[in-house]
Amino acid sequence: MAVKLRLTRIGRHEDPFYRIVAADSRFARDGRIIEQIGYFDPDKGVENAVVDEEKAMQWLDKGAVCSDTVKAILSKKGIIAKRAEAKKKVK
Repeated sequence: MAVKLRLTRIGRHEDPFYRIVAADSRFARDGRIIEQIGYFDPDKGVENAVVDEEKAMQWLDKGAVCSDTVKAILSKKGIIAKRAEAKKKVK
């Protein structure tokens, strides 16, 4: 199973709101998910996105791949840097 961290769209027409989820890459964008790890409102910007850092780290450690947008959000939140630092300490 190829797990991706990606966005699923919710919200009204012309008023998007996204959940950050771990989902099997074979399913549709708004289809079945494994776990929700946060949410993102594009009107408020990336700085105000809410991400459960612990869950995100667990999925990344299990081999989940981020979409480009989710990778940008996690980078802005500092999660990607923390993961790289943790991998350095292990080696």
